[in-house]
Order: sequence, then structure tokens, then C-alpha cells
Amino acid sequence: MSVVLAENLEIFLDGESLTFEKMVSVARYGAKARLNPAAKEKILKSREYVDNLIEGNKTVYGITTGFGMFSNVLISKEDAKKLQRNLIMSHATGVGEPLPSEVVRGILLLRANALAKGFSGIRLSTLETLLEVLNAGIVPVVPEKGSLGASGDLAPLSHMVLVLIGEGEAFYKGRRMSGREALTQAGLEPVILEGKEGLALINGTQVMTAVAALAVWDAEILWESANITAALTFEALEGIHDAFDPKIHAARPHSGQIEVAQQIRLLTEGSTFVAGKQRLRVQDAYALRCIAQVHGPSGDAVEYVKKVVEIEMNSATDNPLIFPEEGEVLSGGNFHGQPVALAMDFLGIAVAELANISERRLERLVNPNLSGLPAFLTADGGLNSGFMIVQYSAASLVSENKILAHPASVDSIPSSANQEDHVSMGTIAARKARSILENTVNVLAMELLAACQGVDLRKGKEELQLGKGSEGAYQLVRTKVSTLGEDRVMYPDIQVAKELVSSGKLVTAVRRKLQAEA
Repeated sequence: MSVVLAENLEIFLDGESLTFEKMVSVARYGAKARLNPAAKEKILKSREYVDNLIEGNKTVYGITTGFGMFSNVLISKEDAKKLQRNLIMSHATGVGEPLPSEVVRGILLLRANALAKGFSGIRLSTLETLLEVLNAGIVPVVPEKGSLGASGDLAPLSHMVLVLIGEGEAFYKGRRMSGREALTQAGLEPVILEGKEGLALINGTQVMTAVAALAVWDAEILWESANITAALTFEALEGIHDAFDPKIHAARPHSGQIEVAQQIRLLTEGSTFVAGKQRLRVQDAYALRCIAQVHGPSGDAVEYVKKVVEIEMNSATDNPLIFPEEGEVLSGGNFHGQPVALAMDFLGIAVAELANISERRLERLVNPNLSGLPAFLTADGGLNSGFMIVQYSAASLVSENKILAHPASVDSIPSSANQEDHVSMGTIAARKARSILENTVNVLAMELLAACQGVDLRKGKEELQLGKGSEGAYQLVRTKVSTLGEDRVMYPDIQVAKELVSSGKLVTAVRRKLQAEA
């Protein structure tokens, strides 16, 4: 995984080969997206088949019938266009704050990629307009709440499509404006939807998947950052290396556990902070001794979730699906978000555990009965509170995570007069995982600052050398945040440390240090 992506790239969509790197490049860094020429042929064939169905007055769900419980209501050829427009207008019922711009850009990209598979029956011109909106930097206002995760993300995707038809609202060039004004300023014409197109645009899992994909990308960076931060704390607390001996982990060969143990050994190689042969204790508390056994499974979980989300990013998730080669239109349930729902609940739990053990390491750093360091990491305690309330804030965040980690996917509620009687809540699961990840980044930032403070206090007693990897992390932090002497306002320090973690700068600095030492 590349931590920092190049900007101003151009990617080509074929519905089959969208990667996380490409997705994040477009969603977060403004890369442009185009259609692969081969995809255009599939789209044209699929659309031709739909046009023939409409002309022949064939009874096909969503094309010549109503939706949901109204699937038994036939719609005339003359009303096909009105049906699609009414679908978008009636389904745009989302509430809450707008989703972040990077998520909405991800939604536009993922919907275009799903349509590029050629199973949806959309016109090529409509899909190209969708990509023109994305590439022009128009960001539809999409409220974050209102999706059941089956039939897909109907409400939020309808808000996205409102802008395509000249309705709704969008952010463009730093302003919030009407969808029509945004299109006009960008030199684009509103789309007049034809038969099947409204359904093709909103019946899918792209909202939950966009949130999920960005969360997975960030979780990979977070996981490596957690290992680095844990290594620094391990040294500040004079941890015992025995727990990371390869023989221990070979005896229980979970891949994540083995990898974390290897990382801790590499990061702390050459350290004189760690406990030597002469020591008063034979083993550490779990928060240090079990870093590999806790971080490892979280890393394995991230890898599992990544596979699920990458499949979903390259899937056709609307209904019905068009198979022109076989001469079939098949009605099914690919819009059901259960794969993403379960995966994102799992991701939320895995990331919450990184915060849980991080906060416990932070507690050990600030507690003089456990650390051998000055109370709350301040040399003049009483007059100064040091890191006392930093640990309070971390404890608050991990407690909030425990509430958020309750799985959304175990819930369901019937809709559409019980026609749609089991739903995934996948978008809620994805949003919750994103919130857990945000809290965990902050907890790790707090531990990172405390670990560096502990290192400084330990250094004050004697000449000590950090490990060849953790030294890179320490140096980076100290270029941005100075050692805490007397009390100061600390939330800016936490924000700086958070940015080092979330941006991947911490990971990059340590990788470079290790390469230089190799």
C-alpha cells in the first residue's frame, strides 16, 4: 500500500479493475475518471436491449412497472421517462449533515464503475454526464442519514442524481448552490432520464461502499501507526523483548500476530531503552506483552474487510440486471448490503480494539505506580497536571467506541409494505466504523505524545538510544511538538499528532528511517 498518492492522475473505468489506490486518488486527491473504450461497447449493447423492451411494451420490473410494492403496476411507454424522474424526486428523503466531499466523490466514482459493467441498461450519454460532474468538481449535497442498505442506498443516491437532472443542491468552487446552477457554471446540461435510468442510478450499495473504502484505506495506515506508537511506548516503559521472540509466534502462527511481532522487533532493534538481562520483573502487563496478539487480529480483520470491499467496488449492485447476450432481464437482490454491513461492523470492532489497548498503554505511561516515570509525565507535579487529562480524553473516546461498536448488521426493519422485509443497515455500519476510526486516531495521537514525553523523561536520567525504527517516529514528533515542561494548552499538540497519524506521515517517516538503516 502506498501511503501518499500522486495527484492529477487519470484512471479508466471498466467495472472490473478499480483498486483502492485508484479510488482514493479520485475521491481524496482529485484524479480524473474516464470510461474504458471496451466498457462503452457493453453499455451500448445493454441500452439497446432496454430500448427494445420499452418499445415492445414488455413487462419488466423497474422498466415498465412501478417499484417495491408497486411492482405489479404497469407503466405505459409514454410514462417511462416520468416514472424515472418521479423515482428520483420521491426517493430523495435523506436527512442530517452532508457527507464529506471525498465520500461523495467516491460515490460518483463507484456508481460509474458499477454502471460500466454493462448490466444496468443506462445510456452512455447519461453515464458520461455522471463522470463529467465528478471531473468538474461538482459535489452533490448528499445527507448522511436515510439509507436502510437495501434496496441499496436509495435515499442518498437519489440526492446524488438530483444534481444530474438539475435539481437538488451541490457544492461547487467553494459555494453551496442549486444543482442547476452548479451544472450551468460547469458548462453541463441536465440529464433527461429515460426508461430504467433512474433505477440504474440509485439502486446500489455505493454510499456504504464509498465510506467503507476510505475507512479501509485509513485503517491500514492506522494499523501500522498503532504498531509504531506501541513500540515507542514499549521503550518508554522499558518493555521486555522476550514476548516478541519469533519462536512464540511460530507456535501460534496467525499471520497478523507474526507480522506485528516482527514489526516490533524491527522498530526497537538496537534500543537501549528496553529491559536488559538484569531486571526486577519477569514479564510485562498485557498492554505491552500482548501487543502482537491484539494488534495482529485487527490487522487480519482489516485485510478481510479490504477483500470484501474491493469485490463490492467492482460489482453490479442494481436490479434488475440486463444480460443482452443471453436475452434476459433478471430480477435479484445484489443491492442488499449485507456483505459490506458485516465487514464494516467487523472493521469497527477491530479498530476499537486498537484504541482500547492504546488507552491502556497511555494509562501505564501516566501512572507512576506502573511506569517508574514522574506522575502524569510532568517533572513538577502538583503545580502542573501534565498528561493527566489527556488520559481522561482517551478514556472518553474508547468508551464512546464501545457504544459505536455494537453491530448495525444484526438489526433489520421491514419496508415497502413488507415487500422489502430484511435490510442490511450497511450504511449505518460504515458510518459507525468511520466514527470509531476517527476516535481511534485521536487516542493513538495522545499515546504517541505521551510515549515521546516518557522517552524524554527516561533520557533525562541516562544516555539511552531508541530503536532504529522508533527513533524515526520520535524525531518526526519532536519536529512538530516540543517536550512538555510547564503545562500548556494541549489540544493543538493532539491535533498535530493526529495529523501525523492520519495522513500517513508517521508511517512514511519510519519507513524511510528503516530504509536508511538497512
